[in-house]
Order: sequence, then structure tokens, then C-alpha cells
Amino acid sequence: MSHQVLARKWRPRNFSQLVGQEHVVRALSNALAQGRLHHAYLFTGTRGVGKTTLARILAKCLNCTHDDHPTAEPCGVCPACTEIDGGRFIDLIEIDAASNTGIDNMRDVIENAQYAPTAGRYKVYIIDEVHMLSKNAFNAMLKTLEEPPGHVIFILATTDPQKVPVTVLSRCLQFNLKQMPPGHISGHLKNVLEAENIVFEPGALSLIARAAAGSMRDALSLTDQAIAYCTGEVKEAETRAMLGVIDQAYLMPILEALAVQDGPRLMAEAAELAARGFSFDAALQDMAALLHQIALAQSVPEAVSEDTPERERLFQLASQLDPESVQLHYQIATLGRRDLEWAPDEYAGFSMTLLRMLAFAPGDGPAERSTNGATNGATNKPAARTPSSPLGNASATPVAASSKAPARPAATLSAPIPNSPLRSPIAIATAANEPLPTAIAEHAVPVQTVSNSERTASAPDWRTLAESLPGLVRQLAMQCEQIERNDTVLRLVLPDSQKALLASVGDKLRAALAEKLGAAIKVEIDLTAATRQSPAAERARELAVRQSEAEQAIHDDPNVQILVRECDATLTHIRPRSAAAS
Repeated sequence: MSHQVLARKWRPRNFSQLVGQEHVVRALSNALAQGRLHHAYLFTGTRGVGKTTLARILAKCLNCTHDDHPTAEPCGVCPACTEIDGGRFIDLIEIDAASNTGIDNMRDVIENAQYAPTAGRYKVYIIDEVHMLSKNAFNAMLKTLEEPPGHVIFILATTDPQKVPVTVLSRCLQFNLKQMPPGHISGHLKNVLEAENIVFEPGALSLIARAAAGSMRDALSLTDQAIAYCTGEVKEAETRAMLGVIDQAYLMPILEALAVQDGPRLMAEAAELAARGFSFDAALQDMAALLHQIALAQSVPEAVSEDTPERERLFQLASQLDPESVQLHYQIATLGRRDLEWAPDEYAGFSMTLLRMLAFAPGDGPAERSTNGATNGATNKPAARTPSSPLGNASATPVAASSKAPARPAATLSAPIPNSPLRSPIAIATAANEPLPTAIAEHAVPVQTVSNSERTASAPDWRTLAESLPGLVRQLAMQCEQIERNDTVLRLVLPDSQKALLASVGDKLRAALAEKLGAAIKVEIDLTAATRQSPAAERARELAVRQSEAEQAIHDDPNVQILVRECDATLTHIRPRSAAAS
């Protein structure tokens, strides 16, 4: 057979030709130069990263006759080098542990290892997929592996070092070969195709490099397949069709539709992908990769490679999508890919993933508006009260303590709260005709109360307005205190501690307020030492008052007092019941 596949024809013959394993090459080269040889080496790594190739190069370094001693630069022309390249060197014994797993095979190796090499300086044993050996075979080789004859070098290779006994690992010098990055693979493929005088398109090499998943052998095999598929050339469009890979250009309209919350267009793009017969698993994988590139473009633009496909359009998308949306879409895409096997069919799983991105997108999108509308329509309806437990009802009949009750039962209790919207602490205390708790009174600041009728008739107050905003914009607004508001200006103050948040989303807050209050109003945000009337501060005071009321209600409950007195119970955690459950 005159033709030789690229993976065999372009197998590295020396350390300088080995791609992507510089850390191993450096260690072995220095050891050979200094004469510090180990009697057993273990090369680990995934398929196609160069374990067996590296073992053969090391065998040439040990037996090259060009020098009087082992060298890191074998000549490649002496009888030992040429015979090792041709697989004919008598003192290089390669054993496939997947086929020779038994103790008898290992005994043959141990017996033959005692004899001196016939033609070379060292007798080299390469045991591939060593993790496939049986337990008895491992035990048989332990003594020889630890103290082999001076003329024997063992080189073990495995894709699964977890299955190799620690007794073997401790006797070997271990090197972990890394998966090769796509840039290294595409660069090597370019050199190979140029040497082979084969016309290629760089985009096709990038596709092959990504599909190889870190394996140079897989990349060269796919290149052979692409040459046959493209009739002697390597073209991007044909290679994409051969691999079943989706062009990022087909995914960008989906993200553009998500950026503007256009549901019909989103579903139309999904239907277009289905009509083209693309793999939806590959689509979600490529979408996650595209979102990763967009996140890089937003945070570290210089990290985006110059040869990235659709680079300009990618940066345009990075300006349309906010960072939190990108992170959310990435998470949904990766989870959606995982859940595809549980979907009714792949298209349903893919389209539901897109709808999930649409539904959970930050901002005032269609899904959020419909949800808000449903919520607003139900605000005037009285909330159904949840039946109180006997411990929360003061009029309940006391329960006699059992003599067999536990010595110190722990109780986690919820106290009822008034069935009304949250109010300021002073308003709560005034309505109850009680003084504020001491811890709250020290920090309480008088606030102006507004009746429900006045609040409805006038424009929404600052807290209501702040709570209606989405995401990080809402978080920033809740920290702001309103000091002036009229038809032309809204002036806010913000604590210095929130300066970073202001720099991040300050412009978005101004835009959101202008949209809700009218474009004519000017929003000014100043920094100050501290704020006392911000919605966040007011809410914190309200929660403190609710907590104090809950604790007092629980301690005053006669049933709780009976449990504490009769059963020696301990109240470990008291929290107020949420307003939604009232």
C-alpha cells in the first residue's frame, strides 16, 4: 500500500517535532543531558496526545549510536534510530496490555528482561494501556519494576492512571501529557497540509481542531477524512457539513433575538435550525462556546483571538447583551444540553432552553411584563390566610406534657405578623401604641407617613419605584436615598461603599428611571458618607421590628410557656412568618 495516513506519516521523530508537550520534553531532555535516567517511566493522558510516540522517541534517545551516551537529540539516521522508526528494533519490545493481561504474559517479560540487549545500549519495554493488566500481573512485575537490571528501561503508558495500583505508581517517574489546545492543533495541521501541497481554508482547520478535542491523532485522522470529502482540498463549508457543526453565524441571530426579547423571531430561528437538520446537542455546545467568547469580549477584549470567526459581529453582540444576561444564557445552555436526553424530542428540549432564556432574561421583557401584570391584577384581592398552628394561637387549648417527652426538644417557630403591607418601624409601633424596642429606637429615624389614598393619587414613592426595577439596577436603587424630586430633576444620594456598583450599573439606573418617569426628567446621583432613609435601610429596620415582634409573640404564647416549663424545651430559632404566608 503506497499511501500512508497522515497520523502515521507525520508522527514526530524527535522531541523538536512534538507539539504541545513542552513540559515533558524539557524534563526528559534535561535528564538525558545530565545522565540522570530513571528505570521506569509512566506517561498518562487522553488518547492521541503522544504517549506512545514519546516513548519511542525516548527509546531512540537511549539507543542512538551517533553518541557514546544517551542523548536528547537522536540523529535519526543510525541503524538504531531507523529500525525504531520502522518498528524493527530488536531491543524495543512493545506490549499491548489490553491483549496481554495475564500473569503468564508478565512472567515472559520478567524472564526475558534478565538477558542483555542484543543490538542496543538499553532494552526498552513499552507497555501500552498498562491499566488493563490483571492484579496478579501487576503483583508479578512489582519487584522487577522496582529493581530492574541496569540495561532495562520500562516505559508504561495509560489513559486511566486511576486504575494503576499505587504500588506501581510509586515505582515510576510519572508525566501527565496535556490535551493540546485548538491553536496548537490548527497550527500543526497548517504545516502538514502545506508540506503535502494541499489547498486548505483556515476556518476548516479551526473546525477540525475543535472537533479533535485535544487529540492530535484525531485531528490528523479528521484531516484525512476532510481531504477525501472535499475531493483533495480542505474547505470550510464542506468540512462543516462533514462534521455536522453549526456555523456561529446561524447562532448569532438567536442571541440577537434574545437581546431584544423577540420571541417569534427566536422560535423562527429554532425552526430554521431544525429544517437544516443540525444536531441540537451540538447547537447548544456551540452556543455556550459563543457566549464564552462574548463574555471575554465584554470583560477582557484583548483575550479574543484576531482569527475568531465573525469577530466583528461577536463584539456587536457583546455591546447588545448585558453581562448578567450572558452569564445566565451560558448557564441555561449548558444545563439545557445536559437535559436534552430527558426531553420529549431534541427540538422540544432545544426550544424550551431558548424559551427559558427568554423567560429568565434580566430586564422588563415580555415574560416579565406579563408576570407583573398578573401580579398587579391580584394585589387588590385579599390574601387567603394560612391556618395557624396550635402553638401560634393564644386561645388554643393547652396541651399536657407527656412524661416520655424528650429531655430538651428544640423548636423552630414562626410568629404570625399583621396581614398588611410592610410599614416603617415608627408606623408599626404607633399603630400598636407601643414604644419601639431599645435596639431599634437607638437607630430609628422619623419618617413621613403617607396614607394609602394619598400614595395612590400621587406619583409612586421612591421605595415603590426602586422595588419595581430589575436585577442589579434594583439593588443600586434600593441603596439610594431620594433628597429631591420634581418634574425636571430626581436627585439621589448613595453611600461611598456602593461606588463600584454605581460605576457598573449607574447608567442603566438612570436610563430605567428616565423610562419610568419620562425622558424629560434628569437623574442625579451623588455620593455621601451614609444614608438613613434609603429603601434598603428602611426595609432593614422593618425586618428588625418584625423579628422583635415575632420573638415577643412566641415568648408570650401560653402554649410555648407550657412546653418550656413542663418539657424543658429550648427556643433555638424564631423567625417572622413571611408576608406572603399571612
